[in-house]
Amino acid sequence: MRPYFNNLICWMLFFATNVAFAQKSYLLRPDRVFDGQEMHEGWAVLIKGEKIVAVGDLANFQNLPSLKPETIELKGCTLLPGFIEGHSHLFLHPYNETPWDDQVLREARSLRTTRATVHAKRTLLAGFTTVRDLGTEGAEFDDVGLKTAINQGIIPGPRMIIATKALIATGSYAPKGFSPDIEVPQGAEEADGHDRLIQAVRRQIGKGADVVKIYADYRWGLMGEARPTFLVDEIKLIVETAHSSGRPTIAHAGSAEGMRRAILGGCETLEHGDAGTPEIFALMHEKGVALCPTLAAGDAVSQYRGWKKGIEPEPERIKNKRVTFKQALDAGVTICFGGDVGVFAHGDNAREMEMMVEYGMKPLDVLRSATSVNARVFHLPQLGQIKPDFLADLVAVEGKPDIRISDARKVKLVVKNGEIVQH
Repeated sequence: MRPYFNNLICWMLFFATNVAFAQKSYLLRPDRVFDGQEMHEGWAVLIKGEKIVAVGDLANFQNLPSLKPETIELKGCTLLPGFIEGHSHLFLHPYNETPWDDQVLREARSLRTTRATVHAKRTLLAGFTTVRDLGTEGAEFDDVGLKTAINQGIIPGPRMIIATKALIATGSYAPKGFSPDIEVPQGAEEADGHDRLIQAVRRQIGKGADVVKIYADYRWGLMGEARPTFLVDEIKLIVETAHSSGRPTIAHAGSAEGMRRAILGGCETLEHGDAGTPEIFALMHEKGVALCPTLAAGDAVSQYRGWKKGIEPEPERIKNKRVTFKQALDAGVTICFGGDVGVFAHGDNAREMEMMVEYGMKPLDVLRSATSVNARVFHLPQLGQIKPDFLADLVAVEGKPDIRISDARKVKLVVKNGEIVQH
């Protein structure tokens, strides 16, 4: 038996050595590096395999001859951590192409999944190496397969944090407007009360959900105004059940009362927050709940409904969003970057960055929001910063996005997990 084990050990050492040699090394030399917190002139970044090895002034680097990295010159460019999209729906496409109801009721899931693969690629090539995808909107658990295909290298796409079907209170979601005698398939999973909520949360987690999403309010019933759905105790039960598996709960919440219930129930982020108040934002700050404002979605929907931006006065919805976003900033609420992409085109994710600046946020803070802040809030400890031992998810853009946020669109290089996906 000993010769067998000796041979086995030799083969293991041979394999390990060759894998180590196979790890590609790159020395990236941009004009500037944004490390997730601050901007640095003249820095370089060395990556080996899937990890960042060294960062800083080139003169400080050691052992470069032994690594023999391939040097990539990025003149005129800023290198940043790969952007993290905080609110995406890869199974949706812009509502001016096909209304949401028709996507849910008329488009085959096979069609929607095929389209989602294109959306994933466009997102990655735009520099967004991670997405938090917050619901398939009627496409069941198909985001699990999409995430698996990306992870296995079958298709290109960003890292995915998925919510699968999301949770709604019975009767509160959509599509709607049909005869009350007809049961219409919903864009999320209905559940209420103690046992059914626990079962639904566990079922979604069991199928692959990384995060549990609830709709804390919605335009339900015949009135057409957003009203709270789940009770505070129901939200607490959802949060407790999800947390026992190590998963966070987040909430769609647009009304002040829906936001209040989601905060008190223990949700980690609130999506939209359109009707927030200074008191609600103060409560968010006190409880450490982050806001994903999705400015671009409201802007897009208003234009789909006929608003001629730049020509006509802003609708009340847009005016109010400017006010509430400023209130959140003034209250010191943590702002996550996330545009509700799918309402508008995938790959156009930087539209939200531009609107965050337009609505009063500093460009450097927007870059932090789209990198290190989202990484922290979304529990991604190896992403969002350019530091040794962090995963090599990087994007280089031409120009200075900390001065002109629109430069974030000028993508010249995308690296995901140490592999160049666009150059």
